[in-house]
Amino acid sequence: MITAIYPGTYDPVTFGHVDVITRAAGIFDRLVVGVVGEPRHKKPLFSLDERVEFLREALSGLENVEVEVFSELVVDFARRWDAKVIVKGLRVISDFEWEFQMNQLNRTLAADVETVYVMASPSVSFVSSSGVKEIAYFGGDVAELVPPAVAARFKALYPDGRPGTPENPQE
Repeated sequence: MITAIYPGTYDPVTFGHVDVITRAAGIFDRLVVGVVGEPRHKKPLFSLDERVEFLREALSGLENVEVEVFSELVVDFARRWDAKVIVKGLRVISDFEWEFQMNQLNRTLAADVETVYVMASPSVSFVSSSGVKEIAYFGGDVAELVPPAVAARFKALYPDGRPGTPENPQE
């Protein structure tokens, strides 16, 4: 049985993430979607509980996919699950530059854990969490970019567009 992990902040999960997860679930026996509990390089708009719930709802039809929180090195998370593979999604060339660096660091820490890259499908290759947040903030419709629960939450946060800042939506 081959277990893989797919780590990320998922703030929020998009149809681009769902695309990569669905395709990776067809390759590996078990896929553990790892949600970063406390991202060091960005402050999430959505709470950890919301991010996990959005994922679990969006992925409920995938029997071999689990969603778990982690707050450790990615390679340690992989080892905890006895995973030999880290799945990473790629959309554009600039994604590769960052992922190449992360791959080299991860291989230094855990040479036995391989990274596999899954190219986003063309229909979602332009979708990013930051882009979705920007559209929603200005009152745009994100229903075609994110799962229904995420779109509904954005509507609640920004019913008329820009009620405050994304960091403080009640301003």
